[in-house]
Amino acid sequence: MRTLARRLLLPGLTTLALAATGCSSPAHNTGAAAPGSAATTAPAADGTQQLDVTAAPQGSSAPTAVARTGGGKGRPEKSSLQVASYDKASGRAVISTAAAQKPTGSPSHSPAPDKPVAVGDVIASAPAPGAPDGLLAKVTEVVGKTDRGTEVKTAATTLASVLDDDKADGKVPVDPSSVTVEPLMKGVTFSWAKSQGARFGPQGATLPLGTLRLDVNAAVDTAKDAPASAGASVSGFVQLAPRVEFSYDGSSGGTFGPKSAFLGMSGDWSSQWALKGRAAASTGDAPKRIPFAKLHSTPVIQVGPVPVVVNLDLTCYVQVEADGRVTVDVQQDVKGDFRVGGSYASGQGWTPVSTSAVQSSPVKASVTAAGRVKGALGAEASVGLYGAVGVSADFAPYVRGEAEVKATASTDGKSAVNGSWALYGGFDLSGQLHFELSLFGTPVFQHRIPLGTLNREWPLASGRAGQ
Repeated sequence: MRTLARRLLLPGLTTLALAATGCSSPAHNTGAAAPGSAATTAPAADGTQQLDVTAAPQGSSAPTAVARTGGGKGRPEKSSLQVASYDKASGRAVISTAAAQKPTGSPSHSPAPDKPVAVGDVIASAPAPGAPDGLLAKVTEVVGKTDRGTEVKTAATTLASVLDDDKADGKVPVDPSSVTVEPLMKGVTFSWAKSQGARFGPQGATLPLGTLRLDVNAAVDTAKDAPASAGASVSGFVQLAPRVEFSYDGSSGGTFGPKSAFLGMSGDWSSQWALKGRAAASTGDAPKRIPFAKLHSTPVIQVGPVPVVVNLDLTCYVQVEADGRVTVDVQQDVKGDFRVGGSYASGQGWTPVSTSAVQSSPVKASVTAAGRVKGALGAEASVGLYGAVGVSADFAPYVRGEAEVKATASTDGKSAVNGSWALYGGFDLSGQLHFELSLFGTPVFQHRIPLGTLNREWPLASGRAGQ
């Protein structure tokens, strides 16, 4: 269990916060904060500040920026220090001074040199060598000078030791071009459209800005007695525009942790997909799940001058549950939004948040023979801080079909066969909170908290036949 930092000790800490590679030197901004800026509002009457929450700038045109406290006020300020290397096993890091920028044609004032790193400094770093998920740690010992900088020993700490009694609240879109994709089967393609207009992939030209899309065309196990014309398959696309939601309120004045906090993921979701053929009967208690792609991103958000590294993982899958007797040909559109996360309030602890508003409409639907089938094109998602999972969720829009046939006969030799079928659309949303959310500086909980299962279902189409 991590030792929680007491608020009474915070003013005595010196805090470093290493921002994303490519940050320019800080500029005073009297208007709205530009993306990646670290502007803050004026301190409130109680001494707290409202920090902007924005996307960290990208690129490598300038050294990595650093924020550290100054003037004994316990508030972070930018400096030129950076993490040159980090060893997770030993907790040792090398802190160096960023290389001086090349002089420009216009005169400028050189920033004052930074104070040497010292015991008690808190490092909040964007991804760095040896720390691909960023670094949040406190300096416990200064080992000495090396040819690369100052070597230090570190220990784990919390965001409360950096953000202290300030406030922050914002939603940051995830840059789709920062997402890496690992296809898990053939027939998977990836496209995206950045908010700045750049596009990639076979469907990139048609996508709304800020959106990513996965297309899949996959065969699934077909029932053994099905004819060749009833081969089972799933095809279609998943399209989403994810956002990171982050909030923090340290103004409680209590001994431990913030007054409130939130970490989660939200966004718009749309898909169009088709389920065809006669799927093989499911075996065991669980339906057959076929992952077809893994997505990963580590966006860095700027909370004032402090870089907070968010880790996002998404596994897209096809899931089919069937009895092996019914043949379907259904295609549907699904559109909507989702929001999952964990919300903290002092005195109440962490509570799960899971909401979704989804609409679907069938493009084509038919069911042959008696039986049942359910197919989903879903995603397992996780969001956390500095490489630790905080919230995991499973979002699965689905289509479900069922059909029944009744035969009757009489003593006069007459017989009749009557049948009916129905198709339903819906979605399942479930997940859980993990103890790593204590990175906010809140009390540690010893077990995972389920989000609960949210299910919605609605009729798509139905029919009846008789002879």
